[in-house]
Amino acid sequence: MHTTTLKPAGRSAAQLTRDVISLFKLRIGVLIMITALVGMAVSPGPSPSMAQVLVLALSVLIASASAGAFNQYVEHESDRLMARTRGRAFATGALPHHPAWLALMAVLLAGAVAAAWLVLNGMAALYVFLGAFFYGVVYTLWLKRRSTMNIVIGGLAGSFAVLAGAAAIDPQLGPLPMLLALVLFLWTPPHFWSLAIANRADYAQAGVPMLPVVVGPERAARTVLFSTVALFVASLLPIGFGAGPVYAVGALAGGLHFVHKSWLLARDTNRATAMGSFFASLVQLSVLLVAACIDGFMR
Repeated sequence: MHTTTLKPAGRSAAQLTRDVISLFKLRIGVLIMITALVGMAVSPGPSPSMAQVLVLALSVLIASASAGAFNQYVEHESDRLMARTRGRAFATGALPHHPAWLALMAVLLAGAVAAAWLVLNGMAALYVFLGAFFYGVVYTLWLKRRSTMNIVIGGLAGSFAVLAGAAAIDPQLGPLPMLLALVLFLWTPPHFWSLAIANRADYAQAGVPMLPVVVGPERAARTVLFSTVALFVASLLPIGFGAGPVYAVGALAGGLHFVHKSWLLARDTNRATAMGSFFASLVQLSVLLVAACIDGFMR
């Protein structure tokens, strides 16, 4: 069925600008950009130039933005079925669902990868591409509607950002950035499953087989707790491979906070505890990234 919707008349330039910007999921993109910069900061090697730092940041941000826009383009019909997403620009018709958007997304991704290749190196460019590919294609097109493992495999998008930053310094990746990439991989499932428990009815209505929809919220909450403990243990591993005391404090503080909130979720599964676990995941990652960055600059 053809669902192209024309933009409603009477929208101001400011409203149109906000709608276009909203396509690119910039809050997620900025977080992914920061993980790339942390990967650069923790990698031993020559100090990058300001141009290299800027190109890394912008290439990861733009690649993430293109993948985020592609996700909204593909999901515009199912987005209408969920309270959390029904206000998105393609879902409401505030922006026309037209194939020209796909050309723009392709140009953005190609430009981001080309800039990383020219200014950084081929491996960094490859990781920039893979981050967008795993979110846009592997997660959105292949797994989201087919498997409860959708967000697990899709979580590699954040891991590739860390590797892109590290490869910008040294294409031969050391153990520290590899372990931080593992931490990002393990962080995504309990982070997203906590949100999915809180919005289980939405995902069920949209026909998306998120874990809480398939196995029930209580079992999903126990899986969140198990996953959070695994994440916490993994976040301590870099201490044995060069991460210093600032990182250790951040990993302990943020990790224990997230474990506590996920334990509360497993003990009493409801929307409030699910959102508490979700927000704790953001605190944990933020503290960890800041601590890793400070640690990298202190070495």
